[in-house]
Amino acid sequence: MMCCCHALASNVENSLVVGIQSSKTLTIRPLLPIERDMISVYDLVYESLIYIDDDFMPQGQLAQSWDVSSNGKIWTFYLRPAVTFSDGQPLTARDVVASAQYILDRANDENTIDSGFYANLKFFISGISAKDDSTVEVRTQKRPCYGLLYAMTFPIVPADQVDMDNPAGTGPYRFNTFVAGDYAWLQANTGWWKAQPQVQEIMFSFHDTQKAVMESYEYARVDAVFSRSIAAAQYKSGISSLSISYRTNQLECLLMNNSASELTQEVREAIRHVVDVSKIASNVYSGMVTPTNLPFYPGTWTYNDSLSSYFTLDQVEARRLLAAAGWGDADEDGVLDRLNSEGKMARLHLRFYVYEEPENDVRVEAANRIAEMLAAGGIDTTIDTMTMANLQEKLAAGSYDLALVAFSMDTVPDPGFMLMRGNTGNYTRYRNEKITEMFEDLRKQTTQAGYQQVLWQIQAQFAHDCPFLCLYWRKGNVLTHYMYTTARDVRELELLRGIETFHP
Repeated sequence: MMCCCHALASNVENSLVVGIQSSKTLTIRPLLPIERDMISVYDLVYESLIYIDDDFMPQGQLAQSWDVSSNGKIWTFYLRPAVTFSDGQPLTARDVVASAQYILDRANDENTIDSGFYANLKFFISGISAKDDSTVEVRTQKRPCYGLLYAMTFPIVPADQVDMDNPAGTGPYRFNTFVAGDYAWLQANTGWWKAQPQVQEIMFSFHDTQKAVMESYEYARVDAVFSRSIAAAQYKSGISSLSISYRTNQLECLLMNNSASELTQEVREAIRHVVDVSKIASNVYSGMVTPTNLPFYPGTWTYNDSLSSYFTLDQVEARRLLAAAGWGDADEDGVLDRLNSEGKMARLHLRFYVYEEPENDVRVEAANRIAEMLAAGGIDTTIDTMTMANLQEKLAAGSYDLALVAFSMDTVPDPGFMLMRGNTGNYTRYRNEKITEMFEDLRKQTTQAGYQQVLWQIQAQFAHDCPFLCLYWRKGNVLTHYMYTTARDVRELELLRGIETFHP
């Protein structure tokens, strides 16, 4: 998944200067991050019980091992011995419990507007305790499943520092200096439990906007930058610079209101057969997306590749499906029509809503391309661009036909929030008791094999019913003058992962 050539730019030596976008982080609070790029900074300082490897599999980090009861209600994690925080304190189970409890208390506080970045933990943990200094016991009721391991990736800080600024961490680096809105200076943690990193210092230069980040790279004020801007696609790997593609957790979807009389299953399937995602990926996003048919990342163990036959481009099949739903073109004007319940001729016209992101105006262009593809299939649309807040109101009220939106997907591979009946993210009004039962079954699976089997069943049902279209995962680029990692799967929120073990 990493798009670069190791033979091009120079390898990093003992320091690196990175430009990132950060203007809202005023204090170092790893348990309550508020900016995306800062989480990649925290990732170098703070470690978790579990980390996700290049194969998207959970592995032990501060947890040396774990076991689970037969019903999945009790998970027991055993800590690595002789691990210390950067201030010299030994890591104990009490620190893990305090860090988790801090997150849970905030997530369950009804009076708190912002539940926190790691609030999903509340869906897995009903209680957590220290059995002894090196053993953590997790009790779970709602979701006693394998997905819990993906939720155990929150930072661990000392128990007496959970509510403090700049707490100590167990990671390969520590904060030497932090000046809000200006810079952060990380130095190697000499007490790290692994071998000392070659890169001893990392400086992060903060910028207000993505434009400012890119200018710093263009004028060589920094060695590397993180960018999700489409403009970053123009930078290719060369003699002195590398473009490392990374995947984000942003899934772009074309929602279809299943309650709309026009959007029967045949019409939804027809739309699936005429939207050419590959053209949008190349012509609108300059390749900075990974096309997907399902709400999982292609190439990982979670993705069911066997369903590709559902997602072919096929104008003939689309016309057949539309005809089966009663749509023809009686007046031969290129727009399909049919008699409505009042005996009057009604055109196949859909309200198409889209919102735009600051500094990123490509979603409207993508909507226009989709509208052109639908028009070629006889489906007329009116595109209305609005703010995200206004579109959320439309979605919540079910007052739309089509909507081009993005979901920020959780680390845990479980999209039940958008597919289960009555859930908060099920804006399409999709109702299928089978898939709801599948998700309930998924959340009882304690092994990777069992979890995968049910995930694939869910995807098969999704492909059959076509409640909406998954289009692509957004990508970003790390632009750097120095190679610093051998990681195969470079992911958002841990964009410097591997720098601590890089030895050319």
